[in-house]
Amino acid sequence: MGYTLLVLRINDREGQALEIQKTLTRHGCKIMTRLGLHDHGDGVCASRGTMVLQLCCSPDECEAVAADLAKIDGVKAKVVDLD
Repeated sequence: MGYTLLVLRINDREGQALEIQKTLTRHGCKIMTRLGLHDHGDGVCASRGTMVLQLCCSPDECEAVAADLAKIDGVKAKVVDLD
């Protein structure tokens, strides 16, 4: 098992938050670190955002987490293997 990053681009943070959270909870034991970054402009939080997850699981499991999140409309997921 290696340490892998999963980067998410989220187009509608408020509209997709519940489904994203449910998916993250299902895979919670594989997630070591979670960092959420939202776009910001003109003094207002934008609806788009980026999330970085540090995963500790097999490459196949990492891809499964990414695939589950990418099924959510407006979410893009990319696995970055640092090993």
